[in-house]
Amino acid sequence: MSNVWVASESAAIEVAGLTRWFGQTLAVDSLNLTVKAGEALGFIGPNGAGKTTTMRVLATLDEPDVGDAYVCGFSCTNDPDRVRHRLGFMPDAYGAYPNVSCIEYLDFFARSYGLVGRERIRAVKRVLEFTKMSHMVDKPTTGLSKGMKQRLCLGRTLIHDPQVLIMDEPAAGLDPRARIELKEMVARLLDEGKTLLISSHILTELAEMCSRVAIIEHGHLLAAGTVSEILEKYSAQEVSESGERLTMVQIGFLGSGEALLGFLNQRTKGELQIKGEQVECVLPDNPEIWAGLLCELVGHGFQITSFIPKQRSLEEAFLKVTRGRVQ
Repeated sequence: MSNVWVASESAAIEVAGLTRWFGQTLAVDSLNLTVKAGEALGFIGPNGAGKTTTMRVLATLDEPDVGDAYVCGFSCTNDPDRVRHRLGFMPDAYGAYPNVSCIEYLDFFARSYGLVGRERIRAVKRVLEFTKMSHMVDKPTTGLSKGMKQRLCLGRTLIHDPQVLIMDEPAAGLDPRARIELKEMVARLLDEGKTLLISSHILTELAEMCSRVAIIEHGHLLAAGTVSEILEKYSAQEVSESGERLTMVQIGFLGSGEALLGFLNQRTKGELQIKGEQVECVLPDNPEIWAGLLCELVGHGFQITSFIPKQRSLEEAFLKVTRGRVQ
């Protein structure tokens, strides 16, 4: 009888108390994680944090010592066959078989998933069109560029039209154009209602592709939430000793920076940094104070070209949450 997890009907992926040891190394420690149906979750952590181990368990390539993971309600431990028909796994490293063309490669995986006849032909055609590789059907897989190999691997992952996709470092080694094209394909997958779990060290792009992120280190989940929630809680914004929220503001200028620094030193607290034609200063998180200072600067004859709060980044939040520990 199938073991179906029903604790959260809206979850396409659910990791429940997952623990995995490798000898004396605790790779994943009582991890709980949920990915809602139809969303993209960015899975972030330093090397050795336990991300790949978690994804391998979800892909039914490994088994937990304690706990379980569920895909579309089915246990990865007790119902691996049902999970595999609903899940596509795109690993960070994959084989390109020699003496095999792109269409032969995809056809092999379509057969592996039990697709036959016209159904198999339609599946291969569908993924070739989705990945924009229809013009490369006869090209040997070993002759593909890094970007084209990534497309081919994504096509292989999609061949059985899974509801859930797990992508481990899909943008690694790609040039800027290939990364942009990958982001476009991710957006199309979300438009089709797919659920995505994406691991990547390119955090800026991950923030663009995913609505939510989860940060893991040393096998523990440290933080999870929407990108805006994570940025609000953990990014560069600081608090003064009196409890006042502070923001780094970048002021662009023309002319002498020394005069501007002297003026700002009398009106702001904290260290000032000059970077080229821009000064960074810490101000209270209050737009009225910003507007007043800007009026003063212009009124005293300073040529101000820009006055904007420093954009908070997922990289800054990541550095604040994690401590760089590895297993």
